[in-house]
Amino acid sequence: MPLQRVRFADEVPEIFRSSMQDIRRELDVPAEFPPEVVAAAVKAGTAPRLPALDRTELEFVTIDPPDSMDLDQALHIERAGDGYVVHYAIADVAAFVEYGDPIDVETRRRGVTLYAPDKRTPLHPPELSEGAASLLPDQVRPALLWTIPLDASGESTGVTCERALVKSRAKLNYAGVQKDLDAGTASESLQLLREVGKLREQLELERGGVNLPIPDQEVVTNDGSWSLEFRAPLPVEGWNAQISLLTGMAAADLMIKGKIGILRTLPEARDDLRNKLGHTAKALGIDWPRETTYAEFIHGLDPKVPAHAAMLAACTVLFRGAGYVTFNGSVPEHPQHAAMKAEYAHVTAPLRRLIDRWAGEICLALSAGTEVPAWVLESMDELPKIMEEADRRANAYERAIVGMVEAGLLKDQVGAEFDGVITDIDDREPNRGIVVLSAPAVEGRVTGTANLPLGKAVRVKLVEADIVKRSVTFELVDTVN
Repeated sequence: MPLQRVRFADEVPEIFRSSMQDIRRELDVPAEFPPEVVAAAVKAGTAPRLPALDRTELEFVTIDPPDSMDLDQALHIERAGDGYVVHYAIADVAAFVEYGDPIDVETRRRGVTLYAPDKRTPLHPPELSEGAASLLPDQVRPALLWTIPLDASGESTGVTCERALVKSRAKLNYAGVQKDLDAGTASESLQLLREVGKLREQLELERGGVNLPIPDQEVVTNDGSWSLEFRAPLPVEGWNAQISLLTGMAAADLMIKGKIGILRTLPEARDDLRNKLGHTAKALGIDWPRETTYAEFIHGLDPKVPAHAAMLAACTVLFRGAGYVTFNGSVPEHPQHAAMKAEYAHVTAPLRRLIDRWAGEICLALSAGTEVPAWVLESMDELPKIMEEADRRANAYERAIVGMVEAGLLKDQVGAEFDGVITDIDDREPNRGIVVLSAPAVEGRVTGTANLPLGKAVRVKLVEADIVKRSVTFELVDTVN
């Protein structure tokens, strides 16, 4: 199943280490940064281009996983009458990186930060991404400051984006913030995060949008045996994500009104993908009434329930086909992101995603009523292709790691039989397809002597679980009545 992140609870077993090295070699995952790039990052970190506007009085905090040091986003929310004002500070990468310099050239080769259980492959050198450009606590940093007023329902009533100096007061983590919110000891800004986050989630449901709360999958070892366990996202992770989505929608609104920008788009899902998900729900024992919309179904899933967590992971198939479109002078014919049911732009993760630097510069200019920088205009049409390649590699990296882990989980059970459902059939060879097991929640290739029964409960036998090939293969035993 496609997952956001695979983690190991303990040290990565040796059996996986060489396989992950093979994966990185096959996919040409970048290694260490060249010396000239590191040197440029060290130099840039000592002399960033600083803005005149000082907003260090705003009590920003960052909320990230405990081990994160590449802190893109800092948050402060306050009341304004019966509404709210969201202040969102985004790391100003362009204060350190200049188009055409060694760092820029290397980041255009990488595109995104890549994650694996044993290491992280960053977009920018750590000297910047985890140091001078990161919104670390008690450090004055240049940032793109988004100010977004909201009405009482959580709807945006305007937006400004400007360069400013900011200072985070604390590096918080999701578990700690959730604990403080549940205990009633969280700051007013964090309490308003919960309030605004819930309002934005309701608005999302009303417009038919979806933001998948995809769980991490953790490999747990116990007395030599393995299991895959889902770690459900905490509610605060969803509320925090809503602030990022709000900002991305505000950015898209600026771009569309200004008729220049870079949107993240997604076409409507094909009916066959929706049918496949229906089969997956059946395999996992989840009821999906015909009259229930996709958005309502997703919002009704509980990621703390293992079968629901697996369903959420499977639903990422509907996000395939997402891409970027650039425009200048006229708005694209299909500007919407179908899953969000809104126009949307990537602007909130510039330390980890290349395109956000360009999108941020466009929004700064549109908000101020000034000209978009020449380097942005000259190079922005290159970005969709760069990001397409970067996303392709990131997705292949994730799939290979998940395949490796699932093969490892089942490697000692070759010959065993499992219950599952056929969720997909090869159009050219209907005796070949995909089966989703009821338990464990694993997806694999399956073959039969005749046409496979799409959507039917079946009994299958595991015939291969190969860590090196990162594959799991079954053969059909029988159809279950």
